[in-house]
Amino acid sequence: MSEKILVPVLGESITEATVSKWLKNEGDTVEADEPIVELETDKVNLEVPSPISGTLTKINSKDGSVVEVGALLGSVSENGSSSKSDEQIKKIQPSIKEDNVIKLETEKDEEEPKIFEDKAEELEVEEKPLVLTEEIKEEKSKNNLNTANIISSCKKNYYRK
Repeated sequence: MSEKILVPVLGESITEATVSKWLKNEGDTVEADEPIVELETDKVNLEVPSPISGTLTKINSKDGSVVEVGALLGSVSENGSSSKSDEQIKKIQPSIKEDNVIKLETEKDEEEPKIFEDKAEELEVEEKPLVLTEEIKEEKSKNNLNTANIISSCKKNYYRK
């Protein structure tokens, strides 16, 4: 199976790129995602990776040529006898070991000190809510007087006209 190497989309305003150099030659073995060609533009330089593992079979664009976005740079074909495909995954059977549990808690021979409970008993005082009845009444009466004064002065001014 052969996979095409295409010029990737480089940005909205970038429509073409220059092939600066090929990192691999025709017939070289490449791994998936291994850089195989460098492209240059006005704004960005990038390496184009191999889409699959295999052999670089064809190079369509030589060094220094100008290519458009989406143009064919070359192709990579899969190897039928790839070393990765021949490897088989061997299952490893888990081994069960006895007495491998670590006991983190120690036995408590002595009673724990009751530090916080003792202080709470000493400081037990009947809590009463704080009520500010006098201050509230004063504020209300001052506000009422101010309001009454404003209303009466408004009435006086209104009737004077």
